[in-house]
Amino acid sequence: MTAQIAESLRYEGQVLSMCCEPLSDYFELAGVEPGLQATCTALWRGYVGTWEVVDRRLYLVELEGEFKDGRQASLASFFPDYPSRVFAHWYSGTIRVPQGELLHYQHMGYASVYERDLLLEVREGEVVGSQVVHNGTAEEKSGKEGYVVGAMTTFPREPR
Repeated sequence: MTAQIAESLRYEGQVLSMCCEPLSDYFELAGVEPGLQATCTALWRGYVGTWEVVDRRLYLVELEGEFKDGRQASLASFFPDYPSRVFAHWYSGTIRVPQGELLHYQHMGYASVYERDLLLEVREGEVVGSQVVHNGTAEEKSGKEGYVVGAMTTFPREPR
């Protein structure tokens, strides 16, 4: 599997990339088949979410994607009563936020290794802890820091 496009996280005044997909837990728990289409090999799930942490609570604040029938997906597509943000009460797990220089690129999921990982522990939508794990130091500085996708193939759209 190709390295995947990351979800975005607004956290402590920064916009960061997160290497997990909390919305997939919602779809699984709710028994929802989202019906979204993959537009490239770096986006098999068919959507990109934007998240934020406010007062230690995790919210989904934006969703971009495309349904298989060509309609655009948004937050309101799945949460019509919460079109501007939804509290992620369904999510318990670790949000991994890679930081620093790339140490090892892995062309698979979110397996690439960076100098540091910020790990946010979330329980039922509440951030209950955080830690930074140091994975090493890059020998050379590339000037770019944080998560990137190395390569992808874009799928052509079918005529409608």
